[in-house]
Amino acid sequence: MSAPPVLILDNGAYEIKAGFSGIDWDPRVTIPNSIARSRTEKKVYVGDEIDGCKDLSGIVYRRPFEKGMLVNWDSEKLIWDRLFSPAVLDVDPQETSLLVTEPYFNLPNIAETYDQMIFEEWEFQSYFRTTPADLIPYGGLFENDLGIPPQCTVVVDIGYSYTHVVPIKDGQVVWQHVKRIDVGGKLLTNHLKHLISFRQWNMIDQTHVVNAVREACGYVSMDWKGDNEICKQNPRKNGIVQEYVLPDFSAASTSTSRTGYIRSGPNASIPEDVHRGEDVDMDGDTRMDGKRKRKVAEEEEEQVLWMGNERFAGAELLFNPSDIGLEQMGLPETIAHVISCMPEELRGMFWAHIGIFGGLGNIEALGERLEKDLQSLCPVGYEIGIFEAFDPATPPYTSAAALTSSDIYLSTYPVTREEYLEHGSSICRRRFGGPAYNVQLPSSVLTGGAGVGDEGVEGAALDEHEQEMRYIMGLESIKGRKTKGKKGKTGKGKEDEEVISGNWGGRRRRTMGGM
Repeated sequence: MSAPPVLILDNGAYEIKAGFSGIDWDPRVTIPNSIARSRTEKKVYVGDEIDGCKDLSGIVYRRPFEKGMLVNWDSEKLIWDRLFSPAVLDVDPQETSLLVTEPYFNLPNIAETYDQMIFEEWEFQSYFRTTPADLIPYGGLFENDLGIPPQCTVVVDIGYSYTHVVPIKDGQVVWQHVKRIDVGGKLLTNHLKHLISFRQWNMIDQTHVVNAVREACGYVSMDWKGDNEICKQNPRKNGIVQEYVLPDFSAASTSTSRTGYIRSGPNASIPEDVHRGEDVDMDGDTRMDGKRKRKVAEEEEEQVLWMGNERFAGAELLFNPSDIGLEQMGLPETIAHVISCMPEELRGMFWAHIGIFGGLGNIEALGERLEKDLQSLCPVGYEIGIFEAFDPATPPYTSAAALTSSDIYLSTYPVTREEYLEHGSSICRRRFGGPAYNVQLPSSVLTGGAGVGDEGVEGAALDEHEQEMRYIMGLESIKGRKTKGKKGKTGKGKEDEEVISGNWGGRRRRTMGGM
């Protein structure tokens, strides 16, 4: 009997990345994990259908996730049904094994709902549930010359709802020292909405557009005070302020831009369907006539955002949450605190292997700022190593692709539907592990009184899992695909920065602490 295909589902709070193991080394589809309703079109869009919405002004979202937890399965079912349909992935659950990611510190009753929906509603043949950080050791985020994953790492998952700092030792998450910062993409977008609405245009209801503005214009400042002073200068003469043209959703508009564009300033990019005065002067008029036409065009109903310190004010919350009243440590301090909780003889390895991934990981200059702030927190003599993926949103998926392509995956990790029907969710708790099992709480707490003897089964399972995981992590290639990449300089003029090419590699920075 042939092995069933494995569907990988990186089920994030903002987006879903999905594809088939052995075929899609990168996600085949990336769709919004939300349902949207347009106020003007009076139509409901599910998942990828949102891309077909013509009027994004005032679009209202309904998301299955709230505060990082999946609480609305009615909405999630509609989105997954759309994802599994022939129009997107064409999945036959009864003939498919599923790997799905879950939130960190997932609540037991929510985890049981995962099991029930997957086995009872969709009737998947088997499935494995895990967190994104648990998958990272199997991937290539920490690629090195030897092709051997490091023993001790710290991964920073900067997601939609929160930011998690997760220590990993010998391929296992050290759950008792995982820390969370209540700053994520949602908070940054909401913060920018309030700044823009207070200073320029009322955009409280324009979540989709403001999120696009943040992604296009946002960056992490290396010198917040200095950049803030530059923003006070003439906006047309400094190197920070951008002129962002908001989209026009009126029926008379001929522009195809659905989220707007940067017209002037750094990274300016004007769409092809937006014409300048001289370009439309096709009737043989003089250059002066063309300039007059351009002036008339600019005097039309065009709404422009001037993005000054708004560009970096949001990202600064990752480093200083206290700016908005959050009594929490910033990201550098949290990383240093997590490492200080590790055994002293291992801390050097943790400092040398700090990985960044998640949707917010693509903010410009995030790695450079983190490296700079960590230098004053790192003990003298330790080396700081920052690893960034080329596409920060995909490491959990690509790591899952590596794991599921191994020969022993199907026989070791997933729970089959037959096992679930016989034992219920208790076998999922034992097989999938998690925070409770790794900190060795009493069996009655872990299983809800499922029975005596689970502790022995659990310990054996963890030992076997560790051995199997080391076997997989030690593979030099998977299905003929080499995991080692080619080194090269980034062109940024830093001798201590290297780039490892390939889909699994990333940018790597190294510096010394105590500076």
